[in-house]
Amino acid sequence: MVQFKPRQHLPTQDELPETDFAPVDSELQTLVASLLGDILAWHWRDRTDWFWGINLAVYYKLNTPAIVPDGFLSLGVEQFDRSDGRQSYVVWHEGALPILVVEYVSRSYGQEYGSKMKDYASIGVLYYAIYNPVYCSRKRRQPLEIYRLEGDRYVLLEGDPVWLPEIGLGLGRESGTYRNCQREWLYWYDREGNRLTAPAEVAEQEALRAEQADLRAQQERQLREQESLRAEQADLRAEQERQLREQLLDKLRQKGIDPNTL
Repeated sequence: MVQFKPRQHLPTQDELPETDFAPVDSELQTLVASLLGDILAWHWRDRTDWFWGINLAVYYKLNTPAIVPDGFLSLGVEQFDRSDGRQSYVVWHEGALPILVVEYVSRSYGQEYGSKMKDYASIGVLYYAIYNPVYCSRKRRQPLEIYRLEGDRYVLLEGDPVWLPEIGLGLGRESGTYRNCQREWLYWYDREGNRLTAPAEVAEQEALRAEQADLRAQQERQLREQESLRAEQADLRAEQERQLREQLLDKLRQKGIDPNTL
């Protein structure tokens, strides 16, 4: 990292552009990163030492244009450094580089396998993930490639999902539903390879459990009502039998027969 001179003015995020203002080429470019951020926000809800950025400018060196990843993760930083959120991610202010960058390959090739990879390696980003679900055959690539920085270059990691020990999560792809869209998405995974659930899925599961609990309660209530009805019917039969017995006894008495002598 660049060594800054004492007393040298270091620009803050308020003095730097928040992005490169280049429009995204695909809606999925934002949605894929948004889903990953949503999952982190749920499963790391008790942590405040991480930040997930989406299309946010990352300034890593003075007098050098920022890079703008589709999504990136930093650890050891404040999740919210102020009430209005970050305007950009300034490394000399944060004190930490992103540990993971995710790039989505869309129709317009954005040098994800070329200059961007070199830039992230030169900066020192530990993990670099390229998600290319649509155009991978065109580039003769895998739909998801995750690289780890070894020395000054990236080495492709095997597996799907790929375990990232420094993060404590795995990253992989799987079919699912996000914002009512059924398709393949990127997900986080635990050490055993189990996919972490998204908040919407958690809400659906909780709603399903509540619905099942209501159904069980309804069935139990119906069972109690049936038992109560059977008890009432048994009492009614018993009363009818008692009345019939009394009628028979009365008829015997009317004929002068004492039932107690029978």
